[in-house]
Amino acid sequence: MNNYQHKNTDLEILFQQITRQDDVKAFEQLFDQFFAPLTCYANRYIDSLEVCEDIVQEFFFKIWKKRRELVIKTSVRNFLVTSIKHSSIDYLRRKETESHYFEKQITTEDTESDSLEALYSAHELEEMLMAALAKIPPHIREVFEMNRFQELTYREIAEEKGLSVKTVESYMSKTLKILRVELKEYLPLLILVIK
Repeated sequence: MNNYQHKNTDLEILFQQITRQDDVKAFEQLFDQFFAPLTCYANRYIDSLEVCEDIVQEFFFKIWKKRRELVIKTSVRNFLVTSIKHSSIDYLRRKETESHYFEKQITTEDTESDSLEALYSAHELEEMLMAALAKIPPHIREVFEMNRFQELTYREIAEEKGLSVKTVESYMSKTLKILRVELKEYLPLLILVIK
């Protein structure tokens, strides 16, 4: 069993604890691990992050409320992805904002994202970020980490490292360029949620 299959099995067990044992802690764990990634996924369809958060919160509320009635015929990951996709589309239809772009997005997502790999837990995303950062030269990576993880300003980093502010900006730009390639659409959310 590879690492991905192992994590998927863990998720299935977690979901069974929720639906069969009414396990509140398991539900909280599911929420903590997938709230941010599902919000990011909904954001592919809906521009407003606030609306996406509301949709995902409502989805989790429904999971808990109807946990005993849930019958999932696919994997839990596919269930999460598909449910949020349909909820997002339903929201857009209610708002009557369908457009050519919207239709194109649905077609694209049908072929590219409704797969087991379409959704990663917060922990898995953090692992992906750390793996991507490991590919960046240490002196450049350190500047990024000081800014994102220690929340230092560019000027503070420049003073501490003996660099110019322009050099710090250049290092940040290089790092973000690499991460955009490595992490694709998950990068904006990762930068926000992972401390």
